[in-house]
Amino acid sequence: MQIAMLSYHTCPLAVLGGKDTGGMNVYVREMTRQLGLMGIHVDVFTRSQNEHVPHVLHDLGCGNRVVHIRAGPEYPVPKKELVSYLLQFVDGIREFADSKGITYDLIHSHYWLSGLAAIELKQKWGVPIMHMFHTLGLMKNRVAQRPEEIEGEYRIEGEQEVLRKTDRIVAATTAEYAQLLWLYQADMSKIIVIPPGVDVCRFYPIPSDEAKEFIGIPPCDRMLLFVGRIEPLKGLDVLIEAIGIMHRKEVLKENPFCLSIIGGDPEESTEQASIEMKRIKSLSEQYGLKDLVTFLGARSQDSLPYYYSAAEAVVVPSQYESFGMVALEAMACGTPVVASQIGGLAFLVQDGVTGYTVPVDDPEALASHLTLLLQDTALRDQMGKQAVKLAQDYAWEKIADKLIPAYENLLGVPAGNQAGSHSLM
Repeated sequence: MQIAMLSYHTCPLAVLGGKDTGGMNVYVREMTRQLGLMGIHVDVFTRSQNEHVPHVLHDLGCGNRVVHIRAGPEYPVPKKELVSYLLQFVDGIREFADSKGITYDLIHSHYWLSGLAAIELKQKWGVPIMHMFHTLGLMKNRVAQRPEEIEGEYRIEGEQEVLRKTDRIVAATTAEYAQLLWLYQADMSKIIVIPPGVDVCRFYPIPSDEAKEFIGIPPCDRMLLFVGRIEPLKGLDVLIEAIGIMHRKEVLKENPFCLSIIGGDPEESTEQASIEMKRIKSLSEQYGLKDLVTFLGARSQDSLPYYYSAAEAVVVPSQYESFGMVALEAMACGTPVVASQIGGLAFLVQDGVTGYTVPVDDPEALASHLTLLLQDTALRDQMGKQAVKLAQDYAWEKIADKLIPAYENLLGVPAGNQAGSHSLM
């Protein structure tokens, strides 16, 4: 089986924590690696954003490649502008395939922009498309707090076109499945539910003292951890306010801790820093937390297990998450998660078992549950063990075992699982 994987706007090899890097990058990279181990050839096509990076890389192993296609300028541009270069991207993929003499059996596209490119390729190649949205424009608009956070109509129309013209849609959770039906009136016969996974050979519990030595904090120090892009959707302001409440209630006197934030670039000048980064730093000072909050910037995927294992809890206070890859990685490392009770997080984090889910935008509830975890070592340990056990069910090989039959179904290969409006979780 030969798969053309499309990740137009972001490269799966990019360092996490940047503006357009996150769970989707992890999914494309890790699923491609796993499929390679299972004998399936995958070429991942992405837009070249750096002329100094080789256009073909074999970093994913097993002969699977990341192919950087020249489409527009070879540097990052706003997503709205990326629509202009889609046809160049499509032409570049066709030229690569022709030059290598390769014929793809199926296209697996990620995010709505890649879906539009897949539709163009389908017209040329006559092969089926499997698509994953990862985030939905209408859902982002429902939680937007400022006009600049509103997704344009061009995106909504693009998503609707992808829903009409692709052959199979993979939703990450039953929540996303419901959103596609309610908000987009999607054809339910096209949708299957297969969650993302986690590399349990990379993300596993590391002894706390060893993890803390690696990241450079004393064994006696205690840390809460946030990992994600620095944008309003991620709810970092709610976390800062929650810690402000804990500070005011003198929780830190009995249970001192710090908050480490992975994501963004804390070294940017004030002029260069994002509006959200400046707002979060200002909030930290406003609540008297300047000495308690550390902005670490982006970190490599290989270093994350140390940070997760060193933390007392990982906090995911997002306003919207289609799944919640950070929560799953933290759980695999044996760390309880306190997350917003929304989207994929409400399904992934088992309240009172592997952590807590709290109402979205509720700093009082968040502060209360974080305080409970900090005060009860036995509870943290119990939740951590239960989290590791649950995460094993999401090992990438198990997720690939669900995805491959869906590929085969699209290709007309007899398989045990028939595609339709059912869950494969």
